[in-house]
Amino acid sequence: MTLSIRKTIALVAAVGGLTFAAAPAMAEGGAHELKKPGFSFEGPFGTFDQGQLQRGYKVYREVCAACHSMNLLHFRDLGIPGGPFYDEHAENPAANRFVKAIAAEAQVAAIDTETGESMMRPGIAADKFPAPYPNATAGAAANGGANPPDLSVMAKARHGGANYIYSLLTGYDAPPAELKMTPTQHYNAYMAGDLTPFMPEGAHVPPGGFIAMPNPLASDGLVTYDDGTVASKDQMAKDVSAFIAWASEPHAVERKQAGFGVLAFLLLFAGITYASYRRIWKGIAH
Repeated sequence: MTLSIRKTIALVAAVGGLTFAAAPAMAEGGAHELKKPGFSFEGPFGTFDQGQLQRGYKVYREVCAACHSMNLLHFRDLGIPGGPFYDEHAENPAANRFVKAIAAEAQVAAIDTETGESMMRPGIAADKFPAPYPNATAGAAANGGANPPDLSVMAKARHGGANYIYSLLTGYDAPPAELKMTPTQHYNAYMAGDLTPFMPEGAHVPPGGFIAMPNPLASDGLVTYDDGTVASKDQMAKDVSAFIAWASEPHAVERKQAGFGVLAFLLLFAGITYASYRRIWKGIAH
């Protein structure tokens, strides 16, 4: 997947993301400062927790995938090193038994090679994650006019990354009594916006803004985790935020490790170069 494609998707998500919006820390009338739950993958030495990624994928598949696509991910990506279902014993990600089982659970649109008619078939590792709607128009029509954005690079397209997604998912609250809202709007303290025009003159303007997406994690236990973790609203928000962050940059940990190797090589090379310099010019005035 080329960098230009990811940049293009990120731009489309930023322009068309009616469900999500950037949320910088602002004063009255803006969004709250983002929460920071402390993800394991943050920082130069951070790595993804495979168990958390598996839980996050389950939340995405059983909750988020009903509305949001991940058009840049293939099922085989789940089995790459550092991925949710990586298996060191698998010959390659496509041969990963977990990946093949997950892909087979999906129904993918295809063309019958004999009749040329449209059909549905079980997915394979090479397939992309299936989208919930055939096109953006259908997505908007099913969601009150706001097409749910693709989540493939959402953590890269939003300021704050996983912290923003976690804050937004846990930021739904009862709106102030004076706030004027339509039935399709939902109040979220971490949604960037200015609520001044929707409040009585002189009233205290609450932080946050309107969001078209209803709270997707409105109650505990929406999924059942295979590892026995309690699926509280907060836990599900953390897990799916981590998964979306991994999906936005699935090779991040590998790049970090490669960077450390390069730095170590450069330090060693610098030492050898300096030692050579001292040996060659030893005793020579210059």
